[in-house]
Amino acid sequence: MLLATIRQAPKVLLHDHLDGGLRPMTVIELAREVGYRELPTADPTDLERWFRHGADRKSLELYLDGFRHTVAVLQTADAIERVASECAEDLAADGVVYAEVRYAPELSTQGGLSLDEVMAAWMAGYRRGMDAAAVAGRPIVIRAIVTAMRQFARSVEIAELSVKYRDEGVVGFDIAGPEAGFPPSRHLDAFQLIHRANFHVTIHAGEAFGLPSIWEALQWCGAERLGHGVRIVDDITVAPDGHITMGRLASYVRDRRVPLEMCPTSNVHSGAVASIADHPIDLLRRLRFRVTVNTDNRLMSGVTMSSEFAALTEAFGFGLDEMQWLTLNAMKSSFAPFDQRLRLINGVIKPGYERLMAEAMAAAPTLV
Repeated sequence: MLLATIRQAPKVLLHDHLDGGLRPMTVIELAREVGYRELPTADPTDLERWFRHGADRKSLELYLDGFRHTVAVLQTADAIERVASECAEDLAADGVVYAEVRYAPELSTQGGLSLDEVMAAWMAGYRRGMDAAAVAGRPIVIRAIVTAMRQFARSVEIAELSVKYRDEGVVGFDIAGPEAGFPPSRHLDAFQLIHRANFHVTIHAGEAFGLPSIWEALQWCGAERLGHGVRIVDDITVAPDGHITMGRLASYVRDRRVPLEMCPTSNVHSGAVASIADHPIDLLRRLRFRVTVNTDNRLMSGVTMSSEFAALTEAFGFGLDEMQWLTLNAMKSSFAPFDQRLRLINGVIKPGYERLMAEAMAAAPTLV
């Protein structure tokens, strides 16, 4: 499958970080505006290369190190609005028709902004970006997931913030950050607040720590989706003869159709898996887990949704059928209202793939 075809296909993104997807030139310009002098280079090509090299060190903690630079330039309302707007435009240009992009607003209060000021700028940026994408002929619906940092102690306050802005573009709550030593169960009060408000929860789990973090996210915290969840494969045994045995937790995740927000390239860079070819996404797809494909951090890992699908095509031979199945999984698993999900599925996603499949059939050589 050609990259040009992948770019044309409608795509859905559920796991992407606002502070991990800035344009390199934007980082440089914002650093200049606020007087931030710690960037390793002022050349956009070199800076992009630096972020990618820094992320690919096989450690989640090292992977997260580059965020100190992007967070440093996200300390003004104008910067946040600009980055959010560019995020929507960049995703739309790549063929993404629906996205949920998350951020931890507490990270942008170091320069004096209040949490409400951060949220107002973030939401304004999404609105501006959606308007620009529509004018460019690539409409996108982009929503926010508000993230609390699991190593800090503001999760209840951040949960309250997410509920407060649920009618302004926020669709869910998340916790992120280093998993080891910071289990999701430390934030039970925040999750209980979210559940009482009939709101949505996704939790980073099963990326660096393993099955216990997945179990806690589901059973203690009520996660509706798992951010990454790649380590669920530790509960699946593939015998030499190909026979597959699933443990209780893996069976539960599949039976309950718990969506897995999988980010293949990021998982390689953080050391969760050795390579794309070793990623369990294809095994989980064949076992019919609710698998979705995501970018995680577009700047840090040097990826787009199209490049992620291209990498999976090269590694596992995915075609338009598999790509459509994964995209429908994501749309069905989104936190968008049910009627909006149906409109996008029936009015945008399915027609988009039907057109591409028809074009592929027409271009195929006729068998005589």
